[in-house]
Amino acid sequence: MIRLRNYCGLVLLVGVISVGHPKAYANSVQEVMKKASRSHLVAFESEAALEEFLKELAKAKQTSSRSHYKMESDGIPTSPSSVVGQASDSDQMSEESVTNTQHAGVDEGGIVKVHGNHLVMLRRGRLFTVLVGGNALQPVSAVNAFGPGINPRGTWYDELLVSGDTVVVIGYSYQRGGTEIGLFDINAAGQLKYRVTYHLRSNDYYSSRNYASRLIGNKLIFYAPLYLHAYERDPFHSFPALRKWHEGASDQEFKRIVSATRVYRPLVEGYPSTLHTVTSCDLNSRELECKATVVMGPPGRVFYVSPSSVYVWVTPWRQAKQEALPRSVLYRLPLNGDEPTMLRAMGSPVDQFSFLEEGTGYLNVLVRANATGDGMWRAEVAAGDVALMRVSLLSFTHHGNEVLRSQYTPLPKPNGYTFQNRFVGDYLIYGSGTGWGYPDKAFSNPLYVYRYAGGRPVLTLPVGHNVDRIEALGSGAIVIGPDDKDLHFTSITLGNYPSIASRYKRSNATQGELRSHGFFYKPLDSHSGLLGLPIRGSGSAGYEHLIDNSARILFLKNDAFQLKEFGSLKAKAGTSSDSNDKCQASCVDWYGNARPLFLQGRIFALLGYEIVEGRLVGNRIVEQRRVNFM
Repeated sequence: MIRLRNYCGLVLLVGVISVGHPKAYANSVQEVMKKASRSHLVAFESEAALEEFLKELAKAKQTSSRSHYKMESDGIPTSPSSVVGQASDSDQMSEESVTNTQHAGVDEGGIVKVHGNHLVMLRRGRLFTVLVGGNALQPVSAVNAFGPGINPRGTWYDELLVSGDTVVVIGYSYQRGGTEIGLFDINAAGQLKYRVTYHLRSNDYYSSRNYASRLIGNKLIFYAPLYLHAYERDPFHSFPALRKWHEGASDQEFKRIVSATRVYRPLVEGYPSTLHTVTSCDLNSRELECKATVVMGPPGRVFYVSPSSVYVWVTPWRQAKQEALPRSVLYRLPLNGDEPTMLRAMGSPVDQFSFLEEGTGYLNVLVRANATGDGMWRAEVAAGDVALMRVSLLSFTHHGNEVLRSQYTPLPKPNGYTFQNRFVGDYLIYGSGTGWGYPDKAFSNPLYVYRYAGGRPVLTLPVGHNVDRIEALGSGAIVIGPDDKDLHFTSITLGNYPSIASRYKRSNATQGELRSHGFFYKPLDSHSGLLGLPIRGSGSAGYEHLIDNSARILFLKNDAFQLKEFGSLKAKAGTSSDSNDKCQASCVDWYGNARPLFLQGRIFALLGYEIVEGRLVGNRIVEQRRVNFM
């Protein structure tokens, strides 16, 4: 069965399929693997060579699938047919970001973006625009996030990006072949008009932390996994392909977007279950043009995009008994189209924030021994020893250099789950919580601070609460997490001697959003700024935003790392009930529903279907007006 994004007491439903006796299966498949694989990174030399490999692999899998070995699945379909910069003037507002991104210039798919004088929002299967330029706050346009004639059932509309006058909606359909890309036109008046829908063949890309899409200039970048199947008549049926949707569209209309010479042979022995696919699409033309690169390997993965490259770390879900750590491969795919290079490594990063590509030519990756990527909810249960891998970008080659043990720095291992990590300035900061954002007074792990560039000893800072979020705060950092009833904010200075600068406690509260985009920090000058974060009442978990809206956005001022509350903007009870919206699709807010927004020197809170504007009166934020755009 398919593992869906079910929220049921935060229990993940894991599908299983019968694929044969483990020993017989491994032997037969490895024979094919040895014949096809290489010790260095190389693509298939021809369509014929790739087709021969796929047919032999399918035959080996079919031969050994007559008993009852169960293998964990990360979204394997039940049948082939179900495969699935800052400005202050209004005319420059489109340059102002409202997304808390990992890298400047690398935009991430989110639920709210800016186009000219308008906010553009994606919620529960619909697109909305609200005029905010010229001191306005007025709903303008609302359309379905899917095209006319499309049945949206079984589809999740997750991510939104804006490129020029094109709005891009990224979703996942369990019924129509995978990633769904909807393109909409938006004009200067904020009016939306549906243009076209494309389907990009993939399996579910969902991650509780990561985002499937990035936008660099006019280049749209996707990561998605594709799983190989044993019983397909067409060995290329599982390969990345694109079709333009229309009523009556068939599977035969999918056109492959990767050639054999951009499919790289497997390098990890064992079951080559996954086509790790990075797709780049040009948004300059009205017709979507996409091309893909595929690396074959085991299913565990983490996807990271720097300003220069796409990185895909792949690792087995299971490891050989004689190995202390899972053997992994880290691929680097330059954005300029050059051929991929790779390294052989150990362990796995937890999420995209485990990576930092430095401008000095080094890559840092924090890894854990018992981690298997960030697919679905796997990032929340990573465990085991911790080490920082630091390598030169020049060490990436086609020959598969192995990262030396001297290039790993062992670091202290925290207790608990929901491991959090972030690179801020010259420092790596990490810690953990009790899991899923649930408060726990008894749990109190220290925060670990390590200067990765200088190799100084690791510092432990006693924050005294769970570590559920780590964010940059100008030249320092802020750590956020609950105890059993209160929400704590701890600011950290990161000079020569990192230390706790101040603490703020919000009584009877916890986070209302755990995704990175839920937080935003707006610098006012080099020493001060405003931050916003969705919060909920005490005793609830951060992931409960999936079934109930965040209650309010809390605003704090940072003044030389001293934190002071400026107040909050809250939702109005009974005016934005989701039960009244006649939702047809994407009716669970997997990517959140609340955001702090800072535009043109104004302060907003997006709370479900409401936008609340506040203004500073002395040292407090008070509500000025609100609008319901449902």
